[in-house]
Amino acid sequence: MCAEAVELARDAAAQAAHPHPLGEYLGAVAEGDRLVTHFFAGEEPGYPGWRWGVTVARAARARYVTVDEVALLPGPDALLAPEWVPWSERLRPGDLGPGDLLPAEGDDPRLEPGFVPPPGEEIVEEDAEEAGLIRRGGVADIAGELGLGRRRVLSWYGLQDAADRWEEEFGPETPMAQAAPASCLSCGFLMPMAGALRQAFGVCANEFSPADGRVVSLAYGCGAHSEAAVTPKAAQPAPPVIDHLAADPL
Repeated sequence: MCAEAVELARDAAAQAAHPHPLGEYLGAVAEGDRLVTHFFAGEEPGYPGWRWGVTVARAARARYVTVDEVALLPGPDALLAPEWVPWSERLRPGDLGPGDLLPAEGDDPRLEPGFVPPPGEEIVEEDAEEAGLIRRGGVADIAGELGLGRRRVLSWYGLQDAADRWEEEFGPETPMAQAAPASCLSCGFLMPMAGALRQAFGVCANEFSPADGRVVSLAYGCGAHSEAAVTPKAAQPAPPVIDHLAADPL
């Protein structure tokens, strides 16, 4: 009886699809005992491949079939939105704006502890610092005095990730570097870096370079190299020729 209730399902689907027309009948699927879903093609603009599903049911020992649910459902070829991705995974470089906060996870592989306290002395949180729980002369206090007070620093993975990213944008394989007269290693506008990457990278300080203010590979180069060429000097004009034999016009 549920499988034969096509017209009942069609009327319910037509009411739900109004004011858009209802498409052709697409068949039925048995969902369980005395429970069948009938499908009708949808004609709603912006929903290609979607279909109306009308689930009908019949109670035990009941004479009539009733409509249980009507819904617009995606078909096999329906146009669907992309799978939902958490905000932290959707974020891309350059998306962070003024006032936005992007906290680093505690297990971020790009970071590692800046210093390790001895047994019995833990790295205390900020609220504990305000309460005076850090004793003077402790490891955290001495690290702050020496400028090593960062709780976390770049890990080896973080260094490699940054190096790959910088070299991809301003490295020796870029078209600009391939056409450059010399590398940044010999450029007077290169500012050396400190840290573990100082032997491979520096900062460009030439305002006319496309990499001004950016971290560049020492093998990178551009046409604004300080020793690229000598600035041509303006040619001096020839001295004036004075004709002493002709009459001077007055």
